[in-house]
Amino acid sequence: MRWKPRVVVASIIERHGKYLMVEEQIDGIDVISQPSGHIEANEEILHAVSRETLEETAWRFKPSALVSIAHLLNPDTNRIFIRFTFTGDLIEKVQGYEIDADIHAIKWMSYEEIKVKQQPHWRNVLVMQSLDAYRAGYRYPLEIINTLQADNTCLEQNESLLASQAG
Repeated sequence: MRWKPRVVVASIIERHGKYLMVEEQIDGIDVISQPSGHIEANEEILHAVSRETLEETAWRFKPSALVSIAHLLNPDTNRIFIRFTFTGDLIEKVQGYEIDADIHAIKWMSYEEIKVKQQPHWRNVLVMQSLDAYRAGYRYPLEIINTLQADNTCLEQNESLLASQAG
């Protein structure tokens, strides 16, 4: 059997002191998380975080900085997750957009409201870890992310990718 980690992207979006969160049901328990999901085959990471945010919230999202990279081992399943968390700007709400069926609610929550939920009401510990990193001011430029193909040439500059996502 071939082992491979699950690579996940997430977005932290703050507006007026509240954070955009999603609620879904996992194993019969309602949990909250930042908009997040897996990178799809042949997908660039910045596109993935924009796509996941749109699919879970109906908001177009333009990442502006990397907040954290986290490594999580789930001892129950022996799975490893690598999570890239970004912050950025909401561009527009897409009217009539049908969000993922597993999302039950989209909520704007204060830090205190999120913190008081505690486990098991967070999807996992990365919800609070990444939010704390964001609140501590961690911001890394998107230029540290390089999208390469096998011959080590850049597929696309970050600026042009971000411009296409905004439109």
